[in-house]
Amino acid sequence: MRLAIFGAGGIGGYVGGRLADAGEDVTFIARGRQLEALRTGGLRVDSIDGDFIVPHVQVTDDAEHAGTFDVVLLCVKAWQVAQAARALPPMLGPESCVIPLQNGVEAPAMLAAELGREKVLGGLCSLIAYVVEPGHVRHAAGKPFIKFGELDKLRSERLIRIQHAFERAHGLTIDIAPNIDAAMWEKFLFIAAWGGAHPETRKMLQQAMLEIENVAKGRGVDVPPGAPATALDLLDGMPPDGTASMQRDIMAGLPSELEAQTGAVARLGREAGVETPINALIYASLLPQGLRARGRIKW
Repeated sequence: MRLAIFGAGGIGGYVGGRLADAGEDVTFIARGRQLEALRTGGLRVDSIDGDFIVPHVQVTDDAEHAGTFDVVLLCVKAWQVAQAARALPPMLGPESCVIPLQNGVEAPAMLAAELGREKVLGGLCSLIAYVVEPGHVRHAAGKPFIKFGELDKLRSERLIRIQHAFERAHGLTIDIAPNIDAAMWEKFLFIAAWGGAHPETRKMLQQAMLEIENVAKGRGVDVPPGAPATALDLLDGMPPDGTASMQRDIMAGLPSELEAQTGAVARLGREAGVETPINALIYASLLPQGLRARGRIKW
């Protein structure tokens, strides 16, 4: 199976590194300093599940001429999905598919609008990983797992083939979700509330999660029963210095996934006629920092 990792940051670097280390045919689509580091020095991954190095990495910044792939794992940030989607057609053959691993719930629809629904699976990934320096990724916390599934909820042959390929990689748990929409919203409930709140505001965090659950139901998606309680249990098990990627980006003054997470809760809630006052407040509070990081305001 020929695999492409489109975006070689923390998630793409870790997942792609594990697959390459297992002997899979993996090509990274990267750019800038990460591209040069991977090209000249390979990939180093520090992980709580065991460190490893992939000394020789297939990597390019030329998606148009990279060839076709059986599976493309889309690992860019949520705000980069639309641009990435326009670069993907040359990478896709008649039987190819794309699995988005962004935080949020809107990537499959965005990809389907550009590529056709038959080319797109739903997907999610759970782990705390980030780039230490170009060519060097650290998996700091969390048990890495990927869930993916067909948008029409069928258990297809291609899902099983992908699962078998991924199962050969140490340090990755792969699962076919019978209802990938529900699985994505369950993660969204967790990550969007966590990314925009603080440990001291637990009650607000609970209310934010309940709002997300209500938005999912308002849009016809039934998240698993007790999802907010499960999410809180997961947060309670996080290390004291564990942070969401959106938190890290905001604290560093970088562009973040605010629009695709907290902002999306408020926006999708309005579309479904569901009130989201807590998430709307968090979004409004963080928005000035987000605009500043993108150079839209100065203060």
